[in-house]
Amino acid sequence: MRILTGIQASGKLHIGNYFGAMKPMIELQESEELFTFIANYHSLTTSKDAKLLKQLTMDAAIDYLSLGIDPNKTTFWVQSDVPQVLELYWILSKFTPMGLLERAHSYKDKVAKGVPANHALFSYPVLMAADILILDTERVPVGKDQIQHVEMTRDMAIKFNNEYGEIFTLPEHVVNDNVATIPGIDGQKMSKSYDNAIDIFMETEKKLQKRCNKIISSSTPMGESLEYEDCNIYALASLFLDEGEKSQLQERYKSGKEGYGHFKKYLKELIWEELAEAREKRAYYLNNPDIVRDILSDGAKKMQKIANAKMAIVRDAVGIL
Repeated sequence: MRILTGIQASGKLHIGNYFGAMKPMIELQESEELFTFIANYHSLTTSKDAKLLKQLTMDAAIDYLSLGIDPNKTTFWVQSDVPQVLELYWILSKFTPMGLLERAHSYKDKVAKGVPANHALFSYPVLMAADILILDTERVPVGKDQIQHVEMTRDMAIKFNNEYGEIFTLPEHVVNDNVATIPGIDGQKMSKSYDNAIDIFMETEKKLQKRCNKIISSSTPMGESLEYEDCNIYALASLFLDEGEKSQLQERYKSGKEGYGHFKKYLKELIWEELAEAREKRAYYLNNPDIVRDILSDGAKKMQKIANAKMAIVRDAVGIL
């Protein structure tokens, strides 16, 4: 099964990113044919700083490699290293009605939030379709807000296939309903925009503890049984635990022998231990950026071979010499 995921290079990663998207993605490479790219063309819709975008692109590559993307199992590249997607993007534009793009929820939401309305933002779903179709992708893991974009990709592919034959594979979206909303330190959904996130790669264990200490909890005094069901500390800690360990933690809450400070310290320990290997890998890649560039280059070469083969078929179908 050929699966494609895209990564926006948008800054520091947090625990919500890790459990909501990255960990499930990394697990997929053990059983499926996984392709993962850093979507720097897509980032241009909001990026204004060239130097920062370059740095964020490298940071994203280093972070994902550190967390477990294995270049021996996953094809990993930067979107701009496979410019064939831009050619396909233009060809697919012919098969994209204006009304289809005007109905895009993501475009309307971003404009409503103050993102400048421009052609790149408006035609974002067409470029996403090119990313997917050039690879003959079968499955696309997405959040619920991206389902519409995969459906739009299918619409474009169907229109093209109706005119030129069965050239494009029709992709299916995959939504992991088992991943619950991950709370931030204030109880809202964890997000950089809410300033409530716990970063994956905190500089020191002490800084991680200070961040965990800011998690909002109830005022139940020490010595009384604590409720774990609606506790943000428990919700975050449970992400790292199996069922038996969750039961043990629940009993600790009920015992009244520990307060929220104890559980915040326990959460810090869980996070620090879970990401110990990733921190070591990250230090290695930060000190060896040429190795990261070589991995991305190798991934791009593999993708270019696939893209060239698909584009030869597409060009012949539409009449491009």
